[in-house]
Amino acid sequence: MTSNLQPRECEVTKQQGENYGFYLRIEKNKAGHLIRNVEEGSPADRAGLQDGDRLLRVNGSFVDKEEHAQVVEMIRKSGNSVTILILDEASYEKAEKEGVNLEELGQKQTTQQQKQPPVMNGVTAPVPQLRLCYLVKEGHSFDFSLKTTPDQKGIFITGLSPQGVAAKAGVQHNDRLIEVNGKTVENDRHEEVVEKVKKSGNHVVLLLSDNETDEYYSNHQMTPKRETASLKLLPHKPRLVELKKGDDGYGFYLRMEQNGNDHLIKDIESGSPAAKAGLKDNDILVAVNGESVEALDHDTVVERIKRCGEKTTLLVVDKQTDTMYKLAQVSPRLYYQEIPNSSPDEVKEEPTTHGEQVVNHKPKICRLVKGPSGFGFCLNATKNIPANFIKEIQKGGPADTAGLEEEDILVQVNGVNVLNESYDKVVAKIRDSGDRLTLLVCGKAAYEYFKSQNIPVTASLADQLHDTTDPPEYTENTPEEPERTLSEPRNRTSSSSSSSLSGASAEEEDDTQL
Repeated sequence: MTSNLQPRECEVTKQQGENYGFYLRIEKNKAGHLIRNVEEGSPADRAGLQDGDRLLRVNGSFVDKEEHAQVVEMIRKSGNSVTILILDEASYEKAEKEGVNLEELGQKQTTQQQKQPPVMNGVTAPVPQLRLCYLVKEGHSFDFSLKTTPDQKGIFITGLSPQGVAAKAGVQHNDRLIEVNGKTVENDRHEEVVEKVKKSGNHVVLLLSDNETDEYYSNHQMTPKRETASLKLLPHKPRLVELKKGDDGYGFYLRMEQNGNDHLIKDIESGSPAAKAGLKDNDILVAVNGESVEALDHDTVVERIKRCGEKTTLLVVDKQTDTMYKLAQVSPRLYYQEIPNSSPDEVKEEPTTHGEQVVNHKPKICRLVKGPSGFGFCLNATKNIPANFIKEIQKGGPADTAGLEEEDILVQVNGVNVLNESYDKVVAKIRDSGDRLTLLVCGKAAYEYFKSQNIPVTASLADQLHDTTDPPEYTENTPEEPERTLSEPRNRTSSSSSSSLSGASAEEEDDTQL
C-alpha cells in the first residue's frame, strides 16, 4: 500500500550534562513509542519534537516494535547528539488503521532524501560522498591548517604537507570541515574549531566535504551527515566472521564486563570454529547476521546467536577499531554499506555465454495482500535446498504479481529473519501476518553468492520493492522431507551486567526522561 505520510527527521543535540528535554513513553491502549512533555526551549523543542509524536527510527535503526528499554538505551548511547525519525500522532494512527508498513515508510523517506545520482554520457556517475578521515599525530602536529574567508561560509583545510599526517589520511586541500570527533563545527568560530582540534590530543576524526560534494548536497537539498560518509579512508576495518558450529558449539565465550557496554569475545578454544574463522580474544561484537546488537543486553545477544542454529555471521571490531569508531561517533555497522562497493570486481554482473543467465546478486522485497484464496504460493523445505523456499506460484496471483519466483529463498517475514527458523515456525509467522505480508527473498544463486562472501542478506541490499493490491493467494505445502532439528549452540555465556530502567508498571506504561 502506498502512502503520502511524511515522517520528519530531527537531529537533537544537547550539551554535556544536559537532558534532551522530553519523555519517551509506552502508554496503555496506545501503539508506538510516544514523545511526551517536550520542555520549552529544550534541545527537543528546538529540533521540532511535538507532544504525541511517534518515534520510528533512532540513528537509522527502525525501533517501532522494539522494547522501550532498548530504545531508551539506543538514545542514551548516542551521546550528545541523536538523529531520530518521527511521525505525528494523527499520521501514525492513520497508518496503523490503513496497515501501512512503517519500516518501509522510513526507508522511502531516506530514499527520497538521497534523490537520483547524476548521469554523464548515459552512464550513472558515482554520487559524491562526505569523507571520514582518522589522523594520528606524528610529532607535535597533524600537518594541516585551517582558514576562513569572508565570502565563504565554513572552515577550510589549508597548509597540507604532501607527506604529512593529514594528507596520508586522505585530507585534501580546501576540504570543508563539518565535524571534529563527531561534533559539528559548521557554525563555530575559527578559534573554537582550532581549540577542538587541539583538545583531541594525538587522535582526531574529521568529517570533510570537497567542492563537488558540497554542490551535490546543495542541489539535492540534503543535509551533510556522518552516517552517509564514506568509510574507505579509515585505516582500521570491522571484520565479518562466518561461523559454522562444531560438535562442542562455536568455541568461545561472550561476556559483558561489569562496568562496560561492549559484548566481548573471550576464551577462544584452540582449533574451534571460532579460532578457525579468525575471531580473537577481546574482539567486540557489533552485529549478528546483519542485525545490530550494540544496544542489547547480554542475554538477548546470546539468545540471538542461539537462534542462528548451525551457522552465524558476526560483525566484530578489535579494540583499536572500536576506539576509532567511537571517536567518530558512528557505529561500525555502517561498514555493511561499504561492502557492496568496496571491490567492484566482487559484485559486478559479468555477461555470460552459452545461454547462461546473468545473476542479479540482490535480494527482493515483495509485498502481498491476501485475497479470497490466500497468498498464491507454497512454502517448501528439503534437505537439498538451504532454508525455506518458494514453490508453486499461482500464475497471475498476488505472489506472481509481487515478483516472487520459483525457488526463491525466504530470508525475512515482515522484517524478521527466518533463515534458521523451522518450516513450521515460518508457516506460523505467515499465518499470523493477517491479510498483508512483506517478504524478503533471494534467488538461489544470489543466496550462495552472499554466503560465499560472508555478507548477511538484509533488506538494505534489496534491489526493488514489489507492491500489489491485487487479491493474492497462499496455500500450505508439507515439506518433501522432514526438516532436521537444528541443535542449539553450546551455551558458553558468563555472568553479565545490565542496568534496569525505572518507570511505571508494564501493565500501565513505561516512561523515561531523556
